Amino acid sequence: MADHNDLGILGEKLAREFLVQKGYEILETNWTYLKAEIDIIARIEPGILVIAEVKTRTNTFIGKPEEFVSRGKQQQLVKAADAYIKEKGWQDEVRFDIIAVVLNGKYQQIEHLEDAFYFF
Repeated sequence: MADHNDLGILGEKLAREFLVQKGYEILETNWTYLKAEIDIIARIEPGILVIAEVKTRTNTFIGKPEEFVSRGKQQQLVKAADAYIKEKGWQDEVRFDIIAVVLNGKYQQIEHLEDAFYFF
């Protein structure tokens, strides 16, 4: 497996641990619908479904990780989230978050951007 894939897997693991420490319940990881993948689907009380995209980088020289969540990726996440919501019969609030992870040697930074984008 390529180094960038390993980095992404580690970033997602750290993001899950981070969310659990903040009181989130992880419902799904790497949930797919057609060609779209949702990195983390979680729930936080009271009744908020969180669709989280994790972006991991080794540095911020060319931009912060969250800056790489394109409009196209956002649209894919919305489509996948819609399919998940319909499949599970979810009736409450839905929120789209980005978890930006920077890993460089022993340096680790995790930033959680709640309501990172809107789907309207």
